[in-house]
Order: sequence, then structure tokens, then C-alpha cells
Amino acid sequence: MSNFGKGCHLHLIDGSAFIFRAYHALPPLTRKSDGLPIGAVSGFCNMLQKYVEGNAGPDAPTHVAVIFDKGSHTFRNDLYDLYKANREAMPEDLRPQMPLTREATKAFNIACKELEGYEADDIIATLAVQARDAGGRVTIVSSDKDLMQLVGGGVEMLDAMKNKRIDTDGVVEKFGVGPDRVVDVQALAGDSVDNVPGAPGIGIKTAALLINEYGDLETLLDRAEEIKQPKRRQTLIEKRDQIELSKKLVQLDENTPLDFTLDDLEVQDPDPDTLLGFLANMEFRTLTKRIADKLGAEAPVIADAPAPVETEEVEAIPFDASKYECLRDAGALQKWIDQAYERGWVAVDTETTGLNEMIADLVGISLCIEAGEACYIPLTHRDGSTDDLFGSDALAEGQMPLDEALTLLKPLFEDPSILKIGQNMKYDAKIFARYGIEIAPIDDTMLMSYAMHGGEHGHGMDTLSERYLSHTPIPIKPLLGSGKSAITFDKVAIDEATAYAAEDADITLRLWQLFKPQLHQVQVTTVYETLERPLVPVLKEMEMHGIKVDRDVLSRMSNAFAQKMAGLEAEIHELAGENFNVGSPAQLGEILFDKMGLEGGKKGKTGKYSTGADILEDLATEHELPRRVLDWRQLSKLKSTYTDALQTHINPDTGRVHTSYSITGANTGRLASTDPNLQNIPVRTEEGRRIREAFIAEPGNVMVSLDYSQIELRILAHIAEIPALKQAFADGLDIHAMTASEMFDVPLDEMTPDIRRQAKAINFGVIYGISGFGLARNLRIPRAEAQGFIDRYFERFPAIRAYMDDTVAFAKENGYVQTLFGRKIHTPEINAKGPHAGFSRRAAINAPIQGTAADVIRRAMVRMPEAIKGLPAKMLLQVHDELLFEVAEDAVDEVIGVARDVMEGASDPAVKLDVKLVVDAGQGANWAEAH
Repeated sequence: MSNFGKGCHLHLIDGSAFIFRAYHALPPLTRKSDGLPIGAVSGFCNMLQKYVEGNAGPDAPTHVAVIFDKGSHTFRNDLYDLYKANREAMPEDLRPQMPLTREATKAFNIACKELEGYEADDIIATLAVQARDAGGRVTIVSSDKDLMQLVGGGVEMLDAMKNKRIDTDGVVEKFGVGPDRVVDVQALAGDSVDNVPGAPGIGIKTAALLINEYGDLETLLDRAEEIKQPKRRQTLIEKRDQIELSKKLVQLDENTPLDFTLDDLEVQDPDPDTLLGFLANMEFRTLTKRIADKLGAEAPVIADAPAPVETEEVEAIPFDASKYECLRDAGALQKWIDQAYERGWVAVDTETTGLNEMIADLVGISLCIEAGEACYIPLTHRDGSTDDLFGSDALAEGQMPLDEALTLLKPLFEDPSILKIGQNMKYDAKIFARYGIEIAPIDDTMLMSYAMHGGEHGHGMDTLSERYLSHTPIPIKPLLGSGKSAITFDKVAIDEATAYAAEDADITLRLWQLFKPQLHQVQVTTVYETLERPLVPVLKEMEMHGIKVDRDVLSRMSNAFAQKMAGLEAEIHELAGENFNVGSPAQLGEILFDKMGLEGGKKGKTGKYSTGADILEDLATEHELPRRVLDWRQLSKLKSTYTDALQTHINPDTGRVHTSYSITGANTGRLASTDPNLQNIPVRTEEGRRIREAFIAEPGNVMVSLDYSQIELRILAHIAEIPALKQAFADGLDIHAMTASEMFDVPLDEMTPDIRRQAKAINFGVIYGISGFGLARNLRIPRAEAQGFIDRYFERFPAIRAYMDDTVAFAKENGYVQTLFGRKIHTPEINAKGPHAGFSRRAAINAPIQGTAADVIRRAMVRMPEAIKGLPAKMLLQVHDELLFEVAEDAVDEVIGVARDVMEGASDPAVKLDVKLVVDAGQGANWAEAH
């Protein structure tokens, strides 16, 4: 029985709004002890404290929660893959602060809630409706217009920044309709910020007039033929599906499946030690003292920042005294080129019209040879005051002609005796390659930082500058603006561009002067020189070449998936005996457990049944309906995430998809693939595997896949020195059957598929530190039985337990673990207490294994171009332990032989593994056939 009811007052705080207001309202702030960005956290904490202080008295809330967005992908993206597609990427310095705002909320002892797959607004809507229906009052602390559909019946909004309350009259003032028709107006007007299409040409005012005249959206669309204005009538008729989709996108889900109740949100006083401890850890001196005084507690002592680690001295003038020059003619540029030849190095940075290197245009180039002295060469800045014949802005005056500048710079950039220094040099190398310049040799400060500090912090230039140079770079956002008024860099005034771009080159050179000697000091020179730096030109070539994708195949798959989903829906409805929303967990739960009476139904605290995949998989063994729902869900994800989305990534000029690999994307050395992510294409289901059929070879070529066989288990056998596993690999045995035989005393010739499956789950689970609970879910067996399997595994292979314990002990003592090739993976939270402890321990155990596997394939990739040089073959993709090639039909066997030799010998001579690396090869007209 809930205690929430009449007389209760619920406050729901829009956490994201608080965070972004805090971020944009305050200047950048970093924690002195380690350079961690904390400006948004500081503002957020001050806003929370102000909120707490301002909500005392008779109208104070009895219940409160701060609601956050869990991630960027929600059910709305499944409905419309372009939903919020034009949102700007989160600022680099804000990303590490997001989890800290959750910690801050909990430190204030305020409920902190978020849910995967749903927006914060959906959680707010669900809680508001529950509280209203229970007879309580609700105040939504936000000014977000999307939440105005909830106002009324005891629900109001509060703009905390303006201290302005928004009731039904306020909604009418904003939308021209009452709260119950806000969704209809939004569906018509659309939303450019969230990329909700709406009805073209119809804004808020017109939408309100139409809704007020016809009563509601459905009536309006049904009677659209009656609209007298021809263009408006045509839009409403032709765009009906789009408008109805828009309504689904803006309608908040009031039945979000929550795992907590209103009673869990009761107001609680903060624990002084917890709150003050968090604030002190953030080094918020003023706020810590103020809150300590309020609580009548003693403020903890915040130590001064430790002295910086001794590094190579960089003699340079202060940034505020730096000299930055704008080069506008060939004579001025030639002087800088001559200086670069004399010095032997030059820091280089490009300014472009966007972040996609395959389509961005070069706007300017900055150079730096001495710290504190840098230049910028404007090339294609536009003059907004005049238009050329084609309607675009003409080139601004006072710039060098693009061809002239590149002709002068090409010999320097391609000269093997001059070192070119950059930050994320792969980007610049791809830009220059499109303009006919193959820049080499290079050094990369981002990769130097990654080699030395992987796992400690990010490696973007702003982070590195603030942390190691104590300088906050000129921000890009004030130059480019945001939203509809945002411009590209070619529209930035040349004087402002010079200050920004030249500073980037200056910072890059200073970081290089600092990092280069440190590589040797921390003993990662070999890692940088053999695994990081030489990978840049390899990835550049792979990314620029891309992989051919057949749009028609994807389109046919999307249509087939849609038809199959429709068929499944019909089957599901027939099995259920009624129509319902298959994508609604709440409605599905009622069908399965209330109407059909299936066993295993469990209600959460919200009173709704859980219908997660694990529940449905259990039910699928007994009934057809949950089996069909699982099939429907799988197809829905494949369609939205892959067959639909991949089509938008096909480059119109090349007809190929050009993914981008992040070398620093994972602490362990694994590459990360983005825009699009080609490393997560599913392979465990027939439909998922079919998606790879769309990745095809050009006529006369075939796809060739080479994949390491069980590389992480082989590395584990070597690192942990497990004789039985070593011998099994040496003898070419089925490793999972061998493990099962060892564990369960079953002869190999009597092995059953079920026993082998259990051993396989344990083999791979141990690498990732699986728990008894996790193994129980994977195998669908009781937890005690699963834990028994793990205990027996460690009894049979005690060396694995010894490896785990030794690795964790090493990490706790040194603050990092190491791969066999010397890569250091820092473990800053290894000594943490609480829920992070288990995760940190598992990550430390896995890192040397996964990191070594990543290093092996990196070494293979670095060696591969030279090995296949002269052969009609191109390396296209790296996907975890697999390399994919496009090869001429008559050279397949030769390329497989050469590539296999490179991959199987990738660890030599740096590391001699006790277990031989084995590579499986396949070929076919498309990726699916080759894999």
C-alpha cells in the first residue's frame, strides 16, 4: 500500500536542463589536483543547494527526484531514425562531468533516476500521472515546452531560473491551446531542434488555429479536404503519415516501465559526511564551507593541489604573450617554410568546414615551429557581404589562393626529413590526401598521451592543454555559434580564425615538446613507435578506400523486415485474441500474464509486469506468443539500426561506406568504429548475418576474411601458464570440449552439446570476470549450480585464479596493468570502494588479455600494407579479431597465404607466445559469405 496520496507534493527536476544551464552559465573550471573539468558540476551543485534552500516551509515538497536521460538512443529512434539526428555532439569537457552530476544528486540524498531506452521526459510524465492519479500535487522543475502537455489537474511547472510558475494559462499563452492539445500542435509544427518533421510550412500559430477550429488532430486530418487554402490542404493530405509519426515522437510515454515507486522518492535530509565529502573531493571550497555552516558541521580540509610531476622544461613565452601571424601571400609563407627546413619539424593543423574528412572542405592551415610563435594561412574563407553567380558567398579578400599555398607546402609536407607534428593527425592526413598531399612522417600528441596515460583521462587537445599546460584554449563554440544560427569555419572572420587556429598549432607543439621525452621516461616509446604512430597511415588508407555497400540489398532487407514484422504482429494479435501495441511492455505484460495466465509474471514496484528479453526467453519455451514477440523485437532493431541507417552513410561520390576508426577509443587498445559503427553488426542470428550480404566486392573481386581463432583464450593460456590449455591448443583439440572433459570428468568421445556449451560459457566468461549470477543467466541454470561450475573451474585450473589475484594486486600497487607488448592500461579506480570495486577489478583482470589481443592485430595491420604491396588487394575493415580484404578473384589464394602469415606471426619477435596463433580464412562475393 503506497503512502503517497492527498496532501503529498512531488517535485520532479529536469536534470539535463540543470546540467546544461550550469555548463553554459559558468566559465571552464578544472580540479587543481588532476585537471578534471568540474565547471558544470560546480554550477549543478550550487543550483541544487539553491533549490533545497528555496523549498522550505509549508509548500515544501514531500517527495523529490532528479530525472536524467540515460543515453542517446530511445524507442523514438526506432520509430524514426533521424530523431534528434541534428543534435550537436556533447562538448568534450562536459562528457566526464555527467556521471559526477549523478553522484552529486545522490550526495544531496535526492533520488536520482534514469532509464535505458526512454527520455527523462517520459519518466517525468509517468511519475506525474501516477502522483496526480493518487491525489497528490506535482511541480515539474523545468521550462521544457515538451513537458507542458502534462500541466493541469494538479500538475504545474516551475522555471527555476526565472522563478516563474507555468499553469494552464501559461501553456495557452505558449501554444495557443490547452495542455490536452499541446501534442496536436507540436505534431503539426514539428521541432527543428529534435528533428521532428511535422507539417512543412505550418508553425505554432497556424497549428493552434487549426486545432482550435477542428478540435483535435485526428479530426483535422480526416477533414483536411475542407481546408480552403490549397497549399495547406495539400500538405495535410500528402503529409498525413509524417504528421501522425510526429505525434508519436512528441507524445510522452506515461506508462514507462519504472523499477521504483513514488514512495521511494520521499524527501530525505542529506548525510553531512557524504555530502561534504563529495564537495571536498570536488575541491569546491566555498560551497563546502557554506553547506557545512548550514548543516552545523565542520568543513573538511581540502588540501592544496600536489606539485606537478617533473617533466622536460618547455621554454616558451606565456600564451597571452604569444605572437600569431596571418599569412596572406606566398612570400610570407615561404619564410615559414624555410624556417621549418632549418628546424627539422613543424606543427600542423587544418581548419575545415566539418568533421567528416571525406566531404569537408579545407578552409585554412596553421603552422608552428617555436612555442609562442605560430601562423595561420587563410585559404577559402567566405565573405558574407557578396554572393557569387551560384548564390554562395564569394571568397573573402586577403587570402592566398588555395592551389598556390598547397603547391608551396606539398614539398615540405611530403619531405621525409621534416617531422610533421599534429593532434589527431589521421584527420589532417585524410584532408591533405584529398588535396593531393601525402603528409609524412608524422608525430601525434594525442597518441603520445594515449600511450602514456591510457585509462587516466581523455586525450583531446583541450583536455591535454588544460591538464599539462594549464591553459584553456579558445573555445570553438563562440566562433561557430549553435542551433539554426551556427556557421561553418569558412564563415568565421579571418582575424578571429587566426587567433583560434594559430593557438591550436602552438598548443600542439608545446605538448609535443613535453610528451616526446616522457615516452622514454615512462617506458612506452616502443608502444608508441610500433603500435600507435605507424597505424595512422594504415587506417587513413582503409577509411578513405571504404567498403562498397549495395543500397538495393539494404532496401530490400528493410522492406522484408517491415513485411515480416507486420506478419509477426498479425500472428501475435491472433495468438493474443486481440490487437495491442506489440512494442508496449505494459500492454504485452497484461496479455501474457493477466489474459493468458502464463506463469513467471513478476510485477515491479510500478505495478507493471516485467517483459524483458530474459522473461520472454523463458516463456518462449512454453508458448508461441512470446517467441514471436522476441522475433519482432529483433527485426525492429535490425531494421532501424542497420538496414535503414546504413543507407544514409553511403557516400554519394564513391558509393561506399567510409567508417572512421578511433585509435584512442578504448583503454585496452581496441579500435572503435564510428559513423557508422561497423564493429557491432550482429552475427549471432540469421537475419543479423544477412546484413553483411550488403557489403560487396567490386566486379572481378571477392571479399576475403581472416579471423583469429580464440585469440583471447590462447593469450590467457600463455599469460596464466595453464598446461592443460596450452596442450589442448597445441594438439588442435576442441578447447571447449577439452575444458568440459577436465571439469566434469567426461571423456571427449562422450561429450554432449549441452556440457560443451556450459564449458564454452565459462571459458569466455572467466576472461571477463563473470559472476555466478551472470553465468546463471547465460546458461539459464540456478545460481548455486552456476557458482559451483565456476568454483570447479578454478579448482581444475588454479593458475587462472592465481593470475587474477596477482593482476589485481599489481594494479593496486602500481595503478596500472600491462599487456605483453608493454602497453600500460591505467586503473585509477582499482582501490575504489562500493559498486565500482567489482567493475574495476574485472576490468583490470581482462585488460592484459584483451589489450594483448588488440596489440597483436595492430601489429598485423601495421605490417600488412608492405606484405600485400603489389598484390591486387585492399585491406578494408578491422572488426575485433577479424581483418576484411577486397581481392582480385585470381589472387585470392596468394593473398590469404601472405595475410595469414602476417597475422599468425604478428607477435614475433617482440613476444614469443607459448600458444600458436591460428587464423581462419574465408572468401565470397560479400562479407557474409567470406566470414
